Amino acid sequence: TWTGTPTAQTTVIRFPTTVASIVGRWACGGDDDLPAVHALQDATTLTVVDSARAPAGLPVPDSEVSQDLLFLEKLRIWSQAFPPAPRDRELQDSFSPIGVTEHGASPYVSLSADDAAALADGLTAGEKNLHEALTHGSSPEANGWKLTFHAFDYNLDYFEVGAIDDPQFKIADPRLRIIERAAAAKGGLWGNHPYEAAYIMTYVDDQGTQLNGNRTYTIRLDPTPPVSAFWSLTMYSVPDFFLVANPIDRYSIGDRTPGIVHDADGALTITISHEEPKDATAKANWLPCPRGDFRPVLRMYEPSPAVLDQSYVVPAITRSRE
Repeated sequence: TWTGTPTAQTTVIRFPTTVASIVGRWACGGDDDLPAVHALQDATTLTVVDSARAPAGLPVPDSEVSQDLLFLEKLRIWSQAFPPAPRDRELQDSFSPIGVTEHGASPYVSLSADDAAALADGLTAGEKNLHEALTHGSSPEANGWKLTFHAFDYNLDYFEVGAIDDPQFKIADPRLRIIERAAAAKGGLWGNHPYEAAYIMTYVDDQGTQLNGNRTYTIRLDPTPPVSAFWSLTMYSVPDFFLVANPIDRYSIGDRTPGIVHDADGALTITISHEEPKDATAKANWLPCPRGDFRPVLRMYEPSPAVLDQSYVVPAITRSRE
């Protein structure tokens, strides 16, 4: 723990573990803004204050553990190195029968074939349950969109610079809190609280059918999302939730996308398809999708109260062609 005296220009951010993740985000207004963003990135450094006390980093998993069980090995050594909050210790201990709390040599190296297969099957089933939580979880819905405003409100213990310690931004239900945290890790790491950014996502079209690149879709935003910062609609594949490679290198579309064309009344109609549209306006407003299943995420940074109180409603994504 650092006990020095900060200068007037220094902000001290403390964290309770020996390892932390730092995510730097810069808002980029387009290609012309890239040099300024790159300069900010180049000027960002991370320096150990006391080199004699540099942390060792993450423990290394046993290389003899099979790929099928590597998740359990990581869970075992990392949850011991960085233990959960006291309220969650009982949950951690409940995994003792499958070796998660064992210290020393990995219990997953010398398992019988039957035991290893049983654990691998359990992990597969758990991942399916997690996908189910993502697609049919507890968040309210509107027009097929899951309003996951509070998906990242699982922190109850540690509030630093910019974080608001307020019950409305905390998930009180302990079981739901664990599920939401796991779903957030699977579906989108490092999300903000809703006062910073509101996230909604959908897997289905206006007919309730899984979104798929074999079809063409549109969504008409009238008006566009009310935000003080910016908004964007980003494309992800399913079930891995990766960005989607495409011929125009467009992974999202939003209020900072150059060349988008608004309708005469100010609304914005976005075309979502795997194949490039032939119509000029549709092409300008095109968000490419994969050929298979996909899930778009709408992010609204510094959302207006109308977003969080749900008086601003995003329409369904409409199927326009089989």
